[in-house]
Amino acid sequence: MVGVLMGRRLPLAVCFVFGLVMFLQYFSEHPVAINLNQTILDYWQIVFAFTLIVGIFTYFKNNVTQISRGSDRPFRLVGLAGFVSMPLLALIWGIKADTPFMWMFENVQAPMQSTVFALLAFFVASASFRGFRARSLPAAVLLLSALLMLLSRSNIGGFFSEGLPEIANWIRDYPSMAARRAILIGIGLGSLTTSLRVIIGIERTWLGGDK
Repeated sequence: MVGVLMGRRLPLAVCFVFGLVMFLQYFSEHPVAINLNQTILDYWQIVFAFTLIVGIFTYFKNNVTQISRGSDRPFRLVGLAGFVSMPLLALIWGIKADTPFMWMFENVQAPMQSTVFALLAFFVASASFRGFRARSLPAAVLLLSALLMLLSRSNIGGFFSEGLPEIANWIRDYPSMAARRAILIGIGLGSLTTSLRVIIGIERTWLGGDK
């Protein structure tokens, strides 16, 4: 029990010290604070590299486990084939132009990414169709604004009114911008609250438990 408590107090103390230092150094222009910020950012990149390695091994282990169980075996085999072949091609032939690595990137990975982004358009259209139904006054305003924005960005809008682009720009610069700023302020306040809970020690789920 004592070991568990000490094992939790040490990470909490480190989190509190570094969180407080990172918070206070933004209010100081002292050279020590500037150098400390750069040093912490350098160490953050090192930690990020190790987390990437952990993610790679976790991906490999999970896929091998699921393949042994027969879960989505063809798709996981293709994923593992790309996972192994791309680093090997880069190590053997490099990543310059006209190398097997670049051929795989341009003819396999890039088309797959384009396909995924193209499919997202259908999901967005389906969600918009469900969300833009004018069942209430706010939904009707949202539907009208969306139609004005779509018409202003197409050649069809010029047949209705020449001032349609100006109306769309007004909607984007004022009501839409106000809503986006309110969302960003809410995200900032939520991030600040969560950070303070972690630094003070109220939020401890990152330690691997609820308490």
